Amino acid sequence: MITIFEKIIEIQKENRDASLCTIVNTKGSTPRKVGAKMIVYDDKKIYGTIGGGELEKNVIEHAIEIIKTKQAKLFRHDLLHQHNMCCGGTIDIYIEPIMKKNKLYIFGAGHVGKALSYYAKDFEFEVVLIDDRKEYLDEVSEGINKMNLPHEQALSILQFDEQTYICIVTYSHPIDREILAYCLKKPFAYLGMIGSDRKVAMTKKMFAKGLDISNEELEKVDMPMGLNINAETPDEIAISILSKLIEVKNKVLANE
Repeated sequence: MITIFEKIIEIQKENRDASLCTIVNTKGSTPRKVGAKMIVYDDKKIYGTIGGGELEKNVIEHAIEIIKTKQAKLFRHDLLHQHNMCCGGTIDIYIEPIMKKNKLYIFGAGHVGKALSYYAKDFEFEVVLIDDRKEYLDEVSEGINKMNLPHEQALSILQFDEQTYICIVTYSHPIDREILAYCLKKPFAYLGMIGSDRKVAMTKKMFAKGLDISNEELEKVDMPMGLNINAETPDEIAISILSKLIEVKNKVLANE
């Protein structure tokens, strides 16, 4: 039988909305004891149980609220007076949202892209490294998803949402701009492109003239990408970019 923790991993991989309900305290007679867990999906289906009956029905409703608000909360239940359950005890249930994993798409498996993928995998990002050069991806360490495809094909497959982080570090300025133009029309939490001040200025000028992209849209792009720490080596540049990703991620969490 799949454990509740394996189910949580499955939910995160499938990018589903769900919450975890855990009994954290009981007093008197209760149908289940401390530690019992139940997952509630956004369609009200459940996995596991915290006791059934009116209690469970009420907990499911609370869990749906938590999915919507993304704010964990503790609920106390008086089984007799609230739910007309003859057990008669009280039970505290902590409900928390099962947070979707942040997806990090790194376009380009050169020195910086490879270093960024290596560091980012340890910071709650599901990393996908994309490059059309198989030999570059072959050198990438384990634990990183690799996509050996031309960027046009990769873009048509990848899913984008408000938890998508995009870093553009390919070997070609024109390819960088093509990816940037495509991603600007998609939802994202972060979109950044590597480059010098001159490359950034040229990109803005080209986009203003030839593409239906406003200055307001371009202002959402982090370019040159990363925090300014006077980075020089690929590892230093990767760390400066990862620092920016963490900053954005934590701001998003604080505003939820």
